[in-house]
Amino acid sequence: MSSLADRSVVIVSGPGGVGKGTIVDELLARDPRLWLSRSWTTRPRRSDESADAYRFVDRATFEAAIEADGFLEWVEFLDYLQGTPVPDPPEGADVVLEIDVRGGRQVRELVPDAVLVFVDAPSAEHQRKRLENRGDDAATVARRMRKTASERAEATEMGYEIVVNDEVSQAVQAIESLIQAHRTRPRVR
Repeated sequence: MSSLADRSVVIVSGPGGVGKGTIVDELLARDPRLWLSRSWTTRPRRSDESADAYRFVDRATFEAAIEADGFLEWVEFLDYLQGTPVPDPPEGADVVLEIDVRGGRQVRELVPDAVLVFVDAPSAEHQRKRLENRGDDAATVARRMRKTASERAEATEMGYEIVVNDEVSQAVQAIESLIQAHRTRPRVR
């Protein structure tokens, strides 16, 4: 991925309902050098989601992009597809990918020095309440809660930095510190 060779790539993963989107939005607002690659999804937009949270597409459009090698990574998650298009960031920008752990594994194979951050909830009950409050139905909440343990285990095995989102500003500061450390370390060529 030549377009990513001289940039920091920050992968933010974590289970549903832990506040990844809120944290990423705050990171982008505070650091003009960060650029978010907007993921695609075939799932319907939630009522509390902005229209630009994802590029919402039908399955046929998504599958056509897969065939055209248009994704950096993609996965089938629960009952829908989601993925990151091959990024085209502005000159000098570092790339943020808000993707699941399986997608993070795919990107890490292409960008071995990517910064890996796993955002976690302070408790299962906190996560469950967030999922319910954002409008997920009971079946979706249950499936997402079951998936959390395996996502956390995979992130730990891959060496993700774990950031607990107990307080958004503290979580953002922790991730900013990881990004700054990555930006200032010598690059191996």
